[in-house]
Amino acid sequence: MKGKLFLSLFLLTICGYSQSYPGPAGQAGSTAIAGTSSVFKAWATGATITRGPQDIKNPTGPVATVGTADSALGAPNGSGVVSLGDGGSAIVTFAKPIMNGDGFDFAVFENGFSDTFLELAFVEVSSDGVHFFRFPSHSETQTTTQIGGFGSVNATYIHNLAGKYKSNYGTPFDLSDLEDNVLLNKDIITHIKIIDVIGTIDPLYASYDSKGNIINELYSTPFASGGFDLDAVGVINQNENLAVSNFNAIASLSVYPNPVSDVLYIETEEEFTVTVYDFTGRLIKNSNSTQGKEMRVSDLVPGNYLVEFVVGKQKTIKKIVVQ
Repeated sequence: MKGKLFLSLFLLTICGYSQSYPGPAGQAGSTAIAGTSSVFKAWATGATITRGPQDIKNPTGPVATVGTADSALGAPNGSGVVSLGDGGSAIVTFAKPIMNGDGFDFAVFENGFSDTFLELAFVEVSSDGVHFFRFPSHSETQTTTQIGGFGSVNATYIHNLAGKYKSNYGTPFDLSDLEDNVLLNKDIITHIKIIDVIGTIDPLYASYDSKGNIINELYSTPFASGGFDLDAVGVINQNENLAVSNFNAIASLSVYPNPVSDVLYIETEEEFTVTVYDFTGRLIKNSNSTQGKEMRVSDLVPGNYLVEFVVGKQKTIKKIVVQ
C-alpha cells in the first residue's frame, strides 16, 4: 500500500500535478477574497481596452466584443464584464495609487461561473504608465492534452494568474513578489495591466508562465465573450497621501537637451533630489536639488542613463543619452 502511494505521488510530481497552491474559494487555505469584503478600500476608476481575436489561430477574424471599458470599473457584479479575447489586454487606473503594504495589495476579479471554469490572465503593474512589470506566475497544469473551451482548470495548479477564482471572488496579488527595479515604485502603483492568457498548448500561439511552462486552460473560446472577462480590480493597500493628479504633476517634469554632453536642464516648479543609474540599475551618482534646475553630466562616460527625480514621495524616471 505504501509503495503504491509513493508511486502515485512520484507520478504526480513528474507529470506536473504538484497541487502546490491554494484551492478554490471556500476551501481551507484559499486566498480568494469576496468582492464584498471590507478589505477593499477602492476600485478602478479608469480603463483602456485592447481587444484580442476570438481565436488566436484566426488573428484577422472577429475580436471579442462583450462589454466596454466602463464594465471594468467599480466593484464586481459578475455580469458587467469586458471580454479581452485571445491575448487582449486592459489597463486600469485609480483615483489614488496602490502601495506595497502588509499582505496582499490588490485583487483582480473574473466572472468564472464555477470553481473550475477558469479563464486566466497575466498581471503587470506600473508606477509611471510606461514601464510595466509582470508578476511571476506558475502553472502546474498538464500540457499533454488540450483543455477544451468548456473544460476544467484546477486552481491548486495555478499561482499569480488572475482568474484563479470564480465570479465575485478576487485573485489577490502582493507587490512584494516583484523584484526591485529602479523603474518601479511599489508605493505608487498607478496602472495595472491584465493580459489574457491564450489557453492553447500549441507552441505557435501558447502563453508561458515565468518558469517557461505552457499554460493550458480553456481553448478555444471563439465567441464574442472569448478570453479573460475582466469584472473589477479592487485596492487593498492604498496610498492615502498621494492622488494620481499630484503624481502626474511630477511625471510631466522635462529635461533638455537630450542627448546631452555638458549640462542637463530640468524644467519643473518643484524642488527635487536626483539619482543617476546606468541601464543595469547600478547607482552612478546622486545629488540634492539645485535652485538653478540643472545638473552637470560632463563627468559621465558617454552612454545611456536613467535619471530618477524624487519630490516627497513622488518619483519619475527620465532616460538620457550622454554624448
